[in-house]
Parts: sequence; C-alpha cells; structure tokens
Amino acid sequence: MASSSNISELQQNAKERLRIISGHLQKPANREQLRVSANECKAEAADRSLEKTGTIPKRRQDILKWNGWGYNDSKFTFNKKGQAEFTGKRYRLSGMVLPALREWFEKTFGASLEHKTPARSALDPSEVPPPILNEGFVQDLKGTAIPFSCEIEDRIFRAHGHCLHEVFALREGKFERVPDLVVWPNCHNDVQKIVELACKHNICVMPFGGGTSVSNAVECPSDEKRTILSLDTSQMNRILWIDEKNLTAHVEAGIVGQDLERLLNESGYCTGHEPDSMEFSTLGGWVATRASGMKKNIYGNIEDLVVHIRMVTPRGVIEKSCQGPRMSTGPDIYHFIMGSEGTLGVVTEVTIKIRPIPEYQKYGSVVFPNFDQGVACLREVAKQRCAPASIRLMDNEQFQFGHALKPQVSSIFTSFLDGLKKFYITKFKGFDPNQLCVATLLFEGDREKVLQHEKQVYDIAAKFGGLAAGEDNGQRGYMLTFVIAYLRDLGMDYYVIGESFETSVPWDRVLDLCSNVKERIIRECKEKGVQFPPLSTCRVTQTYDAGACVYFYFAFNYRGLSDPIHVYDQIEHAAREEILANGGSLSHHHGVGKLRKHWLQETISDVGLGMLRSVKEYVDPNNIFGNGNLL
Repeated sequence: MASSSNISELQQNAKERLRIISGHLQKPANREQLRVSANECKAEAADRSLEKTGTIPKRRQDILKWNGWGYNDSKFTFNKKGQAEFTGKRYRLSGMVLPALREWFEKTFGASLEHKTPARSALDPSEVPPPILNEGFVQDLKGTAIPFSCEIEDRIFRAHGHCLHEVFALREGKFERVPDLVVWPNCHNDVQKIVELACKHNICVMPFGGGTSVSNAVECPSDEKRTILSLDTSQMNRILWIDEKNLTAHVEAGIVGQDLERLLNESGYCTGHEPDSMEFSTLGGWVATRASGMKKNIYGNIEDLVVHIRMVTPRGVIEKSCQGPRMSTGPDIYHFIMGSEGTLGVVTEVTIKIRPIPEYQKYGSVVFPNFDQGVACLREVAKQRCAPASIRLMDNEQFQFGHALKPQVSSIFTSFLDGLKKFYITKFKGFDPNQLCVATLLFEGDREKVLQHEKQVYDIAAKFGGLAAGEDNGQRGYMLTFVIAYLRDLGMDYYVIGESFETSVPWDRVLDLCSNVKERIIRECKEKGVQFPPLSTCRVTQTYDAGACVYFYFAFNYRGLSDPIHVYDQIEHAAREEILANGGSLSHHHGVGKLRKHWLQETISDVGLGMLRSVKEYVDPNNIFGNGNLL
C-alpha cells in the first residue's frame, strides 16, 4: 500500500501534467506557425551531429577574432598607399577607401603610422593556465552526451568580453583566470542537467551569450578555486513558436539579434530591438543586462518587449504560469531576472512581443548651430511625444569624427554637392564648423504617418535653428553603428586606446553633465601624464519623457606611459564619479558587471543592496553562479 507521502507526490505530479497539458491547449491554434515544440530538445535527438543553423558557430574562432571585435575578415587598416580602408564584404562600408580618416587620426591623437603596436598574431598555448577540472563532474557530464570542450582556444574565447583592459591583455598575451570547461547546451532541458550537476559537484557556472559585455561581466574571478564552467548558449538559437494572434514569439535565449530578426522577417515580423551589438549579442544577454535598442521609441526597451521568461537556477526553474500582458501579483519576479547579469541562473527561453515589418522606413538628419540648441530640440520632441524610431544628437567632436569616416566619393558631381552644402551651412547660414552638431533620424511605420511625423519633427527642429541635412547623412550615420567598434582595434595598432560608456540623466542636467564629464576627462588625462590632448566626445542617444541617455567616447595616445591601462582605469573611474556627481545613473544599458559594482550601494541604497543579496542567497546559496557581478 502506498504511503501518504507517495500519494501526495503522485497527486502533485498529476497536477503538474494537467497544468502542462492545459498550457499546450492554450498555444496558437495555427499549428503551422509553431517552429518547434517547446519541449523538443536537440539534446534528446538521435543524431547529435546535426548542427544548429545560427550565424555564430560553436567554434567562434572560425569566423570571429579571438583578440578584437567582430569578424575575422572585417577591419579598419591603412593600405600600402597610407589610405584608410575597411576590409571584407559584410558591411556597406566594406571595400571602401576613407580618404579623411588618416589625417583626422594623426591630428586628433598625435599618432603616426610609423609607431606601431601590433597585436600578437596567434595564441600561445603555453601562456594559458591549465584547466582546473573536477573529474567527478567531467564524468557525469560525459554521461549526458552534451558537447563540451577543454581546448585552449574554446576556453580563451569565453574568458573575456570587450572592455579595454580585456582586449589589451589578449593582444599582449596576458591571461590570468580563464574558464576550465566550455559546454554547449542545445535546449532548456540540457541546461537543467548541467546546473544539477554543477550543484552536485560545487562547480562555478558562468553563462556566456554573445561575449559583447563592456562591464567585465564574463571575466573570470581571479580568486575562484573551483572548476569554472562557461555555459555557452549559442546552440540554443531556435524560434520555438510564433503566435500571430497575440503577436508574440517564444525563442531560445542563445539566439543572436541578427538571426532573430532574419528569422522573424521571413514570417513578416520583427522585434524592433536593435542594440548596437545586435550582430553578436543574444536575447538572453539582453534580458540579463536590461538592454536597450536604438529604436526603443517605437518598440520599447527589453523590459517592454518581454512577456515571459524561463530561467534555470540552483533552486529550480523560475517562470510564471501564464503569459498575460500584465499581472498584479506582488513585485514582478521578472525584474529580479532582468539585470541579474548571470548571478542567479541561466535564461533559457523568452517570449517577446513582435510587430509586422514596418511598411515604410526613412532616414533624415538635422544640423544645429550648437549642441545646446540640439539638446533643446530633442527635449521638445520628447515633450511632445513625437520622437521618431531613433533620434541621436552628436556633439561637434563626434560630428568631425563621423566626417572623417566618409567614404571616397564616386563622382565630381557628388563632391561638388557636398561642398555646396558645406558652403550653404557655414557661410550662408553662418554656422561655425567647430560648434555645429548633427542629429540623425530614423522613421518607421505606415507611410502616410511617417511623412506626417517627419514634418512635425523638422518643424520643431526649425524652431531651434535646425536645418534639414538630408537622408544620406542620416542613413550613413546609422550605417556606421555596426562598424564603429572595429575602430578601437585600429587605434590600438598605433598606441591609441579608448572606450565608450553611458548613463541616463534628467533633462535639466544633460548639458552640465555632458560638459563637465568631457572636461573632467581632459583634465584627468593631463594630470596623469598623457602627452597629447584626448578625444573626449558625447552624443545624446535615447530620449524619454523625464530624461535622456548620453553616450561618451574617449581615447588617447599612450606613448610614454609605462602602464597605460592603469592610467586609463583611473581616468574612467574619475569620469564615472563625475557622472554620478552630475545626477547621472550608474548605467543606462551596459549593466554593472564587476567594473561598476563599486558604486552600486550608493546608487540603490544599503537596503536595496541588501534585498539583492537576500535574493542571491536564497536562489543560489552555494554561489554556483559565481561570476562576481553586481554584488
């Protein structure tokens, strides 16, 4: 006769089965729209040799740089004639000569093509620390048939993000602590098995998505003595179903942005979520860092797009029982997950909102006599709630930088028109070339509404002295979005190091914050012995009712410095202090990671930090997800 505890367990199991069956009955009626059953796992398929079809392969080194940004075949370089060009065939800028870039580069940084600091061409295995392996865990992992690797290249590729000091160390061949194992789950069930084994053997698990972090989030803690397992989600890259009635899609969290948009586009949909890293960053990474996309004015930030999250933790699986658009059931548990940065578990599946592909898209640009008037225009656009899909305002330094990236013109007529436009703006209208700034615009939606919207924005711009500067300039500005990150590698070849960082700030503090932070960077560089004035520039890149997101770029020539990364860290630290002193946030969308956690307590209060610690201690009492982020 069964005991009462066994009967209770049977009843619980039956209840769970009924809940799952009920859930399946609520799935979209049009079964042809289901890409894959959510419970079907490649890990349980008979043929494990079948690879997923995502852009990012298991061996990332086959197409991506191991010690720099992006694709192996794409980079900025100076050719034999000394002209700058962008190699490869993947981007609109690929194969083009950039005649103004060298002069701008040398003049801005005091750099010379004669002074090179090339990166190491190949990885030296002898410089990589040997793996620390928990043999019991390895044997149990083999029993699951989930692919894993201890190969040096696989480990190094997942030992870093794209902070300056991480890439600089790679170029110099300096490695401290790297993952000991890399594992590639194919689905949610695989992740559950891996986490269960990690708990059994006390393994440190570090989720790895696109590896695009700029907050030290995927850098291994140097004092971690346990086996560090990098859980690479790249093979979890399927759209499991599309629900056309509710305009949602259920997607595995390892899919990269470019694949997600491509697959949705094939069915006539999009998410509209386009962070600058979307080629390589993943859906799970967006959730884990509270990401923002450049078209958030129409589609929202990631927290606005998420309907449902499934996450595996050491305590079990977190998910809600329904996919309703809003609930009043206490604090939203998804807001513990969004921004958790891999400290609580692994996001495995996400239901997101989708939209039909917009009927019409149009670029634009506006030139303003100065940055103050440009900011005032953006404030008015936000106040009237008529912002286009994207609106970005570049300061004068960034305008000059963008001009240096202009490709060689194909005809005398085009060159003549460019000269005529410049004459009209600077001579006829009296704009100072050293003061003017430019806003780039992107409109999307129904054609008639886009044209009405466009007129409204340009009318507002005119009230602040703005002049329409054409579609081409706007389109080129957004085209540069996906190649700009490649420039840092070029700079590092010639003693120039740099980085970007961001913040959000109330409207009444935008101008002071921009001015004070840029001035602080220049002052700190001088005090720290940087011999040539740095590039210190910013842009307003997102607008809200109550404030804006501001992006800063700074770079300097480090010739003559014995420890350039230490100097850089001091300057960035000072810049962040200045941001906070001027009313800015610790981060708008890059996250905290290990880089900025020093300031988290003052940012969210002692009690707030204590709440986060309490969640961590309950969900992960043995610190299995021990990447050291946030806390």
